[in-house]
Amino acid sequence: MSERASERASRCRPLVMGAVAYDAKVVTIWEGFRRWFADQGLAFDWVLYSNYERQVDDLLGGRIDVAWNSPLAWVRARRMAEASGQPVGALRMRDTDQGLTSVIVVRRDADIDGPADLRGRTVATGAVDSPQGTLLPLSWLRSQGLEPGADFAVRRFEVGVGLHGDHIGGERDAARALAAGDVDAACMIDANLLLFEREGTLPTGSKVIGQTPPYDHCNMTVADGPAGPDPGRARLVDRFVQLLLAMDYADATVRPLLDLEGLKQWLPGRLEGYAQLEAAVDTFGFYDGAGRVTAQGYRP
Repeated sequence: MSERASERASRCRPLVMGAVAYDAKVVTIWEGFRRWFADQGLAFDWVLYSNYERQVDDLLGGRIDVAWNSPLAWVRARRMAEASGQPVGALRMRDTDQGLTSVIVVRRDADIDGPADLRGRTVATGAVDSPQGTLLPLSWLRSQGLEPGADFAVRRFEVGVGLHGDHIGGERDAARALAAGDVDAACMIDANLLLFEREGTLPTGSKVIGQTPPYDHCNMTVADGPAGPDPGRARLVDRFVQLLLAMDYADATVRPLLDLEGLKQWLPGRLEGYAQLEAAVDTFGFYDGAGRVTAQGYRP
């Protein structure tokens, strides 16, 4: 197809984004974005997936233009793209996706003052595929000289497997188990500790005995697909990025959409915040170097 014909075709078709249906509000969010993009002159549509593995397969297969990826899905997309020789990039992320941490929490009255005191104890985590509730905090504990499953028992709460922790069910169940005295410690993202104390799931003043270094979360991922660069797709993606950056929290039309998606500003995607997760994926054998699922028993 000539470049002129490709440009005409790109004007006739929408940019198609993939998102994972981790919550019913996802439909409300992206339908609102679709209408707003249409008002700005961009034809936009979205496809919902039940798990991130399928979404990444479709992104690399060229069946969607961009993917709203979890950090773990980004790791898989990057590895698959590198193995197949495809360029892949992180277009944009939310301001709230940068500089997050996970914490290891114990009860206020527990005789546990640091990671070393977890030897012989039981630690609750989120689902097997949760970066913030499982992979990152367990990797941090391992860096402190504690081997999960050997030096301490791991009790996983397998809620929403395939959603990469993009919900708080597993972390909330881990917090409930801690509050009930069924486990000795629980792993969760730092913001959820505040939420669980505020809602009464955990008592106020729970003790934090460990905290991961900062890491980054979701990003809008783009890839060329197996057919290679497509000028028409590139123009659609460029316009999509321009509009994301133009969204102003002060605009009363835009603000409800940003609030639903949990941000005030879209920022350029950055990659350095994924190094910690890349290492955790290798440590626990979640994906191999080509992005194939190798985690034992993981069936999204």
